[in-house]
Amino acid sequence: MVRKYIPSVMAALAVLASAGTAQAATQGSLGATSTGSVSISASVPNRVRISGLSDVAFTNADPSLNASNAQNVCVWSNTSTKGYRVTATGSGAANAFTLANASLTVPYTVEWSASSGQTSGTALAVGTPLTGQTSLATNSNCASGPSSSASLIVKIAATDLQTMTAATNYTGTLTLLVAPE
Repeated sequence: MVRKYIPSVMAALAVLASAGTAQAATQGSLGATSTGSVSISASVPNRVRISGLSDVAFTNADPSLNASNAQNVCVWSNTSTKGYRVTATGSGAANAFTLANASLTVPYTVEWSASSGQTSGTALAVGTPLTGQTSLATNSNCASGPSSSASLIVKIAATDLQTMTAATNYTGTLTLLVAPE
């Protein structure tokens, strides 16, 4: 019965032996000096970071004009392509992009560009990832290299501004989830 298992054990050992040559530590020998060596390897998992965000304030916005706020942000990715995706959610009902004061609400839109210095970009849909973005950031907080790598644009249409009650503060939160690709 033991003989039945010997061929399968031998086959498994052959597969392991052919899987690749691993460097192994070498031990020194006893003597006036002794030298040994170890192999060192390192790896890191995919990571991404968004930073450089600023709060957006549309103060005394002229309701006859569309309001827009564009800001440069830093998105860094350590994947081989420097790729990432961004997903936006708001604090309104069903994660909608809305600002509110009690029962009063006003919608806003969110756009994203993978280049800094932009005043328009690709419109983000609530909870839907915008994929295929690439970062030029060289470190996780843009402390060296480019000082920013993307643009976040928030807009409120004039028709929506006109529905707002004067001297009433509307607030909300926009959450941006960035993931490596």
